[in-house]
Amino acid sequence: MKFINYLESITGVSIYPLSSLVIFTVFFVLAAWWAFKADKGMIDHISNIPLDDHR
Repeated sequence: MKFINYLESITGVSIYPLSSLVIFTVFFVLAAWWAFKADKGMIDHISNIPLDDHR
């Protein structure tokens, strides 16, 4: 028996792809909203962290 046959036998399995799409979309929208609303000074500071030489 193939793996797809196991998935087809689960009742209500079609909700999982839809729910994962909704979760991803909500996360992406929130991350984009935060990126546009964030303070530019903080963004500059965060972008320069890899370049700082703290040994």
